[in-house]
Amino acid sequence: MTIMVRLFVEHEFGVDAVTAQTHRPAHLVGSFPAADARAAMRQFLDAVGDRLPVLPDGETGERHHWIVHIVEGMRRHPDLEVKRDGGWSDYDDVPVFKVRGGHTLTGDSLDFGHVAAFQASYPIYRELRGAAQTGFQVGVPGDFDMALFVLGPVGALRNRRPFTDATIAEVLAIHAEAGSDVLFQIEIPAELVMVARMPPPLRPLVARRLGRVVANLAQQAPEGARFGVHLCLGDMNHRALGRMSDTAPLVALTNAIVKAWPAGRPLEYVHAPFAAAEKPPPTDPGWYEPLRQMRLPDGTRFVAGMAHEDQELAVQQRIVQMIDELTGRRVGVSTSCGLGRRTPEAAARALERISELTGQKSVS
Repeated sequence: MTIMVRLFVEHEFGVDAVTAQTHRPAHLVGSFPAADARAAMRQFLDAVGDRLPVLPDGETGERHHWIVHIVEGMRRHPDLEVKRDGGWSDYDDVPVFKVRGGHTLTGDSLDFGHVAAFQASYPIYRELRGAAQTGFQVGVPGDFDMALFVLGPVGALRNRRPFTDATIAEVLAIHAEAGSDVLFQIEIPAELVMVARMPPPLRPLVARRLGRVVANLAQQAPEGARFGVHLCLGDMNHRALGRMSDTAPLVALTNAIVKAWPAGRPLEYVHAPFAAAEKPPPTDPGWYEPLRQMRLPDGTRFVAGMAHEDQELAVQQRIVQMIDELTGRRVGVSTSCGLGRRTPEAAARALERISELTGQKSVS
């Protein structure tokens, strides 16, 4: 921003307007190891409130492990039974369910708890929100991801429809209460990991198929519903489910989602992981080079999930500037996933790193 333009904006709209336009936007994926939603939101706002367009509630309590509590709740579902048990020590140690013989699983019988969580936290958001916040962020696991983590790969292919129906029902219920004051963040680790594991020749085909699955959730939502997409590599026990040899898989999946995205449902951001749970982001420029091929609409923010408390600030400043150059836009900054699996001390340091990376202005 030139000096003349800066002076004009300050005169017409005030100094705060200049700050709002020149800070790099921050993003928080969702979970945080705080005592409750009020404490989490206060900490978020204190750290990066003037740079945070949408505010999550911290997904505290049993929600801090993402969908673990939802999957565990399936033990009480009358139409399901345990096929293989697990204790959640790692990705190979998880319970897998199956539909009971003679039973039918329907979307009406599934309650993922998103509506109740929203109803508990939304009044607190309305009380605490600042001038920079344009909406309350509600995390919604992808329907395919929910089916996969509950029923395993074969079961998910046979019985994804109930999970789609249940997810859409919860989106509709929340949107009916809050309308455009809510932004739904679709969370999809399985899709990105699957694309990353594909041989490069098959990657575009798989990305297109999965991109349509993700966009279908928005297609069935009410017109005007706001969305963001959180690409993820997993963070169970603060360990990643997948790795990428470079950024080509996330570029392929992002482009496929954008191409399939329906009109009338704003896609406000795509968040992509560059770190992988406990592993900081790579420093090799070649790893990021495929980002040149990413194609996002002008109205969609790109959020780089690269803030990490265990890497030097100067290194991360160079990384985010490199991502800016490769994508041709000033990107937002976040961690690779939610902070709920970190200790409170590590989560606070990660939040501080987001603040450090987004606090530098670009006024010239």
